[in-house]
Amino acid sequence: MAHSSQTTSTAGKPTTGAFYDFWTRQASAQLSEPSVICTEALRKLHPDAAIVAFSDASGFNLQGLPDVKTTSVEPQSISVKTFTAAARKLSRQGGAAGKITDSWKFAAMKLTWETDEFLCYVVQYVYSHQRTQLTTHFLVHNSADRCHALLEATGAWQAQLHEEILVFDEALWQKHHGLWAEVHKANWADVILKEEFKEQLMDDVEGFFDSEDLYKGLAVPWKRGIIIHGPPGNGKTITLKAIMKTCSDRGFAPLYVKSFRHHRGDEGAMVEVFNKAREMAPCVMVLEDLDSLITDKNRSFFLNQLDGLEGNDGLLLIASTNHLEKLDVALSGRPSRFDRKFAFDDPDERERTLYVKYWQKKLESNSAVEFSDALVEELVSATAGFSFAYCKEVFISSLVLLANPKRAMTSSFGDVTKGQIQDLRLQMEKAKAQAAANPSTQETDNGTQVMVPRIVRMAQGMAMAQPIVG
Repeated sequence: MAHSSQTTSTAGKPTTGAFYDFWTRQASAQLSEPSVICTEALRKLHPDAAIVAFSDASGFNLQGLPDVKTTSVEPQSISVKTFTAAARKLSRQGGAAGKITDSWKFAAMKLTWETDEFLCYVVQYVYSHQRTQLTTHFLVHNSADRCHALLEATGAWQAQLHEEILVFDEALWQKHHGLWAEVHKANWADVILKEEFKEQLMDDVEGFFDSEDLYKGLAVPWKRGIIIHGPPGNGKTITLKAIMKTCSDRGFAPLYVKSFRHHRGDEGAMVEVFNKAREMAPCVMVLEDLDSLITDKNRSFFLNQLDGLEGNDGLLLIASTNHLEKLDVALSGRPSRFDRKFAFDDPDERERTLYVKYWQKKLESNSAVEFSDALVEELVSATAGFSFAYCKEVFISSLVLLANPKRAMTSSFGDVTKGQIQDLRLQMEKAKAQAAANPSTQETDNGTQVMVPRIVRMAQGMAMAQPIVG
């Protein structure tokens, strides 16, 4: 059935100007129910066409559907332009200084999808009952069914994740490409842990999704909780990213909870969080810094959601904390809630050896760096008591110093790294003394206070004073 030939006559140029004239008059007057008024006006202008209205709040973005082509039609649209500056790093690399976006007050456009042409009007107005700005779209086509088909295709596309991760913050689930990009840089090869420890953790994650039949055969709920814990800087965050990447690659959507802030309180947020997890299951949900998210006030309600009277089948819940001892035993001590706990303590001699050798291999092609096996042993011994974050800083700061040609000519890689170890040990001892004097201050990998969860902070490009691991 060829819809486009019939639609062209319905969406001809003379009527678009007429509706523009109507809207500019109406928008200057008092509005009662704009969607009703506009629908009636369009029916008069397009008597043989179907008029289908939908709002921005409904989540449809027709122009975001890859198969839709958009062409502006006369008269001129009315829009307010907004400029968003690009990140300084991107502009320095020769990228655009920013981008201009339009907030449409009025627009008329032709949408081409499959064999059909649709006329689409966009109007924005202040809804007096809520005193908020609303945007309504009106599709004009000879077939209401084809309008509905376009909306269904758009809704199906938008329900999927396209190089995105769902993040819950400020009462909303939002798609986050930046976090997806950050997570997909992660590689288990860069997670320096004892091999048996790493394999056990990976098996717990992947084994969960492979064990649905086993759980059901045992007549137990198919859900699992894992807590990874330990002092800052020992690989928890990079491990979370690697887990999220693994799950994403296998088709199990990662959900990341940044906060439980909500206009209906923490309980309202938790309902939305767990409802989304049940909708997306099987999936993995990540709660970073669990001791900050769960408080005395919201713990009971969280446990009710976790125990899942509505059922949490297919939910793998992974939480991290720097302070396991701060968690209530009802949360951390009951196996049916968090079944497994993995301790990320400061690396022992074996793990420091693995880490130093990781850097030895990474720098083997750098002719300016002499990195002998004897130096490996010296650095492993000298970094006793260091977290992975401090071990990483040894190499990062040393390479930065050696990038100075004058320094490179007068100092060897070994001398520079040993000097950095001495400096960092003094810094570490100073940070510990400050933390002991002020126990209310939350220590991070470099002695500063945490303001934003680590994974999201990285994705937003919020650089720390020192490079960190985990």
